[in-house]
Amino acid sequence: MTATTTHPSPTAVARPSRVLAVMCAGMFLVLLDVTIVNVALPSIRNGFDASTPLLQWVVDGYVVAIAGLLLAGGTIGDRIGHRRVLLTGFGIFGAASLICALAPAIGVLIAGRIVQGVGGALLLPSTMAVIVDVYPDRTAQAKAIGTWAAISSLALPAGPLLGGLLVGWLGWRPVFWLNVPLTALAIAAALLVVPDRPGRRHGDRLDIAGLAGFVVGLGGLVFTVISVGHHANIAIIAISATLTCAALTVAVLSARHAPHPVLPLDLLRRRDFRAPNEVALIMNLVFNGLLFVITRYLQEMQHYSPLAAGASVLPMAVPLVVLAPFSGRLTAQRGPRPALVLGCLLAITGSTLLTQLHTHSEIGWLLAGLTLLGCGAGFTTTAAVAAVVRATPPDRSGLATGVSNTSRQIGTASGVAIFGALAGTPNTPHFANALPFLAIGAALLWTAALLISFVAVDHNQRP
Repeated sequence: MTATTTHPSPTAVARPSRVLAVMCAGMFLVLLDVTIVNVALPSIRNGFDASTPLLQWVVDGYVVAIAGLLLAGGTIGDRIGHRRVLLTGFGIFGAASLICALAPAIGVLIAGRIVQGVGGALLLPSTMAVIVDVYPDRTAQAKAIGTWAAISSLALPAGPLLGGLLVGWLGWRPVFWLNVPLTALAIAAALLVVPDRPGRRHGDRLDIAGLAGFVVGLGGLVFTVISVGHHANIAIIAISATLTCAALTVAVLSARHAPHPVLPLDLLRRRDFRAPNEVALIMNLVFNGLLFVITRYLQEMQHYSPLAAGASVLPMAVPLVVLAPFSGRLTAQRGPRPALVLGCLLAITGSTLLTQLHTHSEIGWLLAGLTLLGCGAGFTTTAAVAAVVRATPPDRSGLATGVSNTSRQIGTASGVAIFGALAGTPNTPHFANALPFLAIGAALLWTAALLISFVAVDHNQRP
């Protein structure tokens, strides 16, 4: 089927479950690479004699590229068809993984991670847009989103575990080699099962100025936070902050005047669209910020092996897998607010338990806290995505899911930058003393998400 073929009904897909499986695999790969490097950071540091700020950029270079380009990826998919964008994203992601695996220096590794993020930015919005397309029924769609959320969310805690296995046995480079054959298989599967449908929005010109301003502004913001946290030269911080403000100003001005802005201000002004994205941003900020700090805490303060450190955060995985589909069913029956509220309450409790972490704390506090955080994220993830989808016209599904995923990745990048900067370097008194305060901050952020869910998420947003 070519781009000139008449757009078929979504019911033309005989086995949408196969399409869902490929979309889940693509999402899983991209999100796996957010966290799989966490347990590899000490080995990367030793191999390249890298500083803590550079190690933060191994994580954030990838995430910032995803967050900065996701909106463009969604818009391009809406214009030319999500299958094309999906395949291109897989190809870039696989090639960049090869660059990372062969990197001779930390700078090359960070550059490879940025290119990986470009591929991920094309993949992420297309996975959700394709699912929405092949599951037009709202009830079936909510359940499919629940499955997608369960599989993709598993990547967050599975990353440290799988990374621990690979790093403990083979070193850090196989963490990236793993992506190469998996990406090739995903491309073959997508060619076979994903329907080739034309784009729905023709003639939209990409907002280059807004896109450039957003990417530079987001990268500058993360750079500034990391620089402040590690006491960089004040002149560097001032220049970075100034450029960040200027770039974000360009992005906002372009969004107001461009015919088809990369930042959809009309959607962002709507409370029913904005609120679940705010909750998702907070969730990822706390989740990934704590994960970055805790994996280093376990390896560099508690002297866990990479595998043991990865296994210690595994309790987040089981509740994510079990509860995300249940959240999908709850959302299908009662709307997103009940699942969001329940998820926030569980996460507040888990964050509170993590205030007991210190140099010689019992592992039970960590396991209990992470389990409850996983339960909270399991309920919250599916409900937030479903709320965004329901608040969006079908012909803008790619852009909307791009905004949704962008908010998550901004949260991830901000979490690694902020929590990493506040925690400082492991094996110092400051790092140990910062852990309880970071947990308190996490509980306060989840409380803000709870208030947003109560006040701003429409309780009448039903199937």
